Order: sequence, then structure tokens, then C-alpha cells
Amino acid sequence: MATNLGTGKSFLFLKGPHGPFFGQLARMLRRTGAQCHRVGFNAGDRAFWRHRSSYIAFDQPLEDWPARLVQIVHTLGVTDLVLYGDTRPVHARAVEVARDLSLRLHVFEEGYLRPYWVTYERGGSNGNSRLMQLDLTRIRAGLGARPAVLPEAPDHWGDMREHIFYGALYHWFVMFANRRYRHFQPHRDIPVAREFQLYLNRLLLMPAHAASRIAATRAIKRSGFPYHLVLLQLEHDASFRAHSPLASMTEFIARVTKGFATGAPDHHHLVFKAHPLEDGRVPLAREIARLARENGLAGRVHFLRGGKLARLLDGAQSAVTVNSTAGQQALWRGLPLATFGAAIYAKPGLVSRQPIAEFFADPARPDVEAYRDFRHFLLATSQVAGGFYAARARRQLLRRVTDMMLHDLDPYDSLLVPAARAAAAGAAGTARDADAARRQQLRLVK
Repeated sequence: MATNLGTGKSFLFLKGPHGPFFGQLARMLRRTGAQCHRVGFNAGDRAFWRHRSSYIAFDQPLEDWPARLVQIVHTLGVTDLVLYGDTRPVHARAVEVARDLSLRLHVFEEGYLRPYWVTYERGGSNGNSRLMQLDLTRIRAGLGARPAVLPEAPDHWGDMREHIFYGALYHWFVMFANRRYRHFQPHRDIPVAREFQLYLNRLLLMPAHAASRIAATRAIKRSGFPYHLVLLQLEHDASFRAHSPLASMTEFIARVTKGFATGAPDHHHLVFKAHPLEDGRVPLAREIARLARENGLAGRVHFLRGGKLARLLDGAQSAVTVNSTAGQQALWRGLPLATFGAAIYAKPGLVSRQPIAEFFADPARPDVEAYRDFRHFLLATSQVAGGFYAARARRQLLRRVTDMMLHDLDPYDSLLVPAARAAAAGAAGTARDADAARRQQLRLVK
């Protein structure tokens, strides 16, 4: 007999990834018997939600949002809140409401193991993830005797063109069809028109940037000098802004460059690699050149616009980042890794705790076996195969994540709870066997 697992559940979607993923996910959940609604904050949100009768426009000032959300929850009988990231202002306030009202909180993010996976967690992501409180001992206990499934580290980003296309289309709607949402405030620090222009420029310049990047990468690989790789992030990215002590990417570059000048051997070079979605809002190349000159590193510092990370990591001495998920590709290869911010993988034995100058002088290597266990745990729990943007990747993601959202246990407890029960049962069985042995021994004595 068929079972509608979603019966009695009411999902409320807030901000999602650019494109149709949230709409398609809601359609899949409705097939399980669940109700689904969407709160939209601008015309871009509305454009990608085709189920008009379940769309709720929020066109009030941001300070009215918590009270309005409470009203929506009570009116619709909402049981579950669905977010993409948990730190933007409307989501941070929604998280507080969800906790006050005991709603189940589903948080999507880009994959901790990119590009072939998406992250699905409950309660929070990145620095707010449950992973931040799970040490390697508990993680290994959760894995138990499960056979390791460790795919090779991906060497390219994935659905990049679709990602940029949907970003540009979203911002077009916000620019030209946003009349109703007069109180809308973007969570970025730049106007929507400027963001749209940056997305468009990125699309148009992709061929030129690719040619330049290929030439620069080839020059670095053929030069023969030892180099350390710096993994840059988007300055406006939630992980950087909410989970690091740094005010800007320029501050990070300055600290790394100074540490390299102080600690690295004179024949070593420093390579800064931009994030694949870097759009030029921060003049990275200019700042890196300036800081190299100021630290006496002219000719030893290089800048690359994105590109395939694997080719660079394979020849690197070490890697440095704030808290980029790309840091895990360094750990997979056993490369020393230094971080400046909170990251789900920044655990003792994996990430170096050395001061940055000391790190460049003699970087401490990670415990490779411990990292493989950590990566195995991610793949067995919160990392879901697929993507948000390309149609094929979305289909792959929907096949699995719908059931995960309907499950009583979150992705981590789905592994940790059975393992803990098995361990408890094993301990109880051992105790019973020991007690039986003692009784048998007493009978023999008598």
C-alpha cells in the first residue's frame, strides 16, 4: 500500500539558489502529500516560482518580517522552513522564529565537497553546522565498520555557465520588474544594477579569462619553482562574512603576503587563485601586485582567475584559505593547510595551527587517514549528489534529497544514532556474556 510520507507536513520556502530548483523541489514534495508555499522578497523570487497560488509576496520593511513570518506560520500551519544559506538578514531572523516556534529547519548550501555534491543539513550550515561540534572521535564512531566510499577529488566546478546565467536572469527581474517590492534591500553591499552588470560581464568575458588563465597556469607549472597556493573566496560570500574574523579579502591577502615574506624560503613563490565566480567587484589583481611590492616580493607572487584547482594543487607545497570548501581538496592530497576562519573541516590533526609565517617556513602536514574518515562521513550524511543549476544535476539531486527532508532524523543522526544504538547493544551483550560467565564459574566452584 502506497504511503504519502509528506501528509501533515507544511513546508515554507524562503530565499533559494537562483533558478528553478526550489520550485521543482516543492513540486516533488507535494507529490508526497505535503503542502508547500514560498515567500518571495523580490521579482526574481517570483519569476522562478511557477505555482502562483502558493506564492506569498513580502513587500514590507525588513523590520516587519519576523512578525509577518509568525503570522504566515500560524495561518498555514507551517511545520518546516526551507532556506538556502542561513546568514542573510531575512534568513537569520527566520532562524530565530523557527527555533521559537519549534519548526524543523532545512538548510541547503553549495556542497562542502564541490562540484558534484550539494549540502543538505538541518539547523544551520557552514559555521552554524552541527559538524562544528562533532569531533573526529565521534565521527569515526558513527562510521563504524561501513565500507569507505571515497570518490576522487573533483577537478572542476561543475555547472558554471548555468550558475552565472541564472544569476544574471534573477538580477534582471529585480532591476526591471521589482515595482511591487519597494522595500526590498539586497543583502549585498552593491546595488542590484551593478550586480547584474557584473554577472553579464562575467558571462561575456569567460572566453578571454579562460585563455589568460590557461596561459598563466601553464607558466606556473613549467617554471619549476616551489609554490604555495592561496585559495581566495568571494568577499560577499556568507562563509567569509559570517564565519571569519577578517573584514575584507584585501586584509586576508595582506596577512598572507606578509607572512610569506617573513617565513617562506627566498626561492619559493606564492600563487593566489581567485574564486571561479569572482566578478571583479574587488580589484584583486591590483591589490595583490601592490602588496607584493610593499613586501619585497616582486616577481614571486602570481594571480590566477579561477580555473581547475587540481592542476595547481598537484604541484603545490601547501595551501592557505580563510574557510573555503576548496581547502578539502588540499587535505585529500595530504597537503599542509592553513585557515583563517571557522570551517567544518578545521579540526585538530587536519588543519595547521601554526602562525602563518611559521607555516610558510615549515608547514605541518595533516593526518590523511583522519581526513579520509571525515570525508567519508560527509559523503555518507550531508553531501547529496547533484547540483542546483544544470537540469541534469537538479534531477539527480531531487532523486535523493526529497526523502532526506521527510526523514525523522537529520543526515548526521541518520548515521550517528544507529551507530550509538549498535554500540550500546554490543556493550550490553558483552556485559550479559560476562555475567553469564561469572555465574557459570560460581556453579563450577560450588
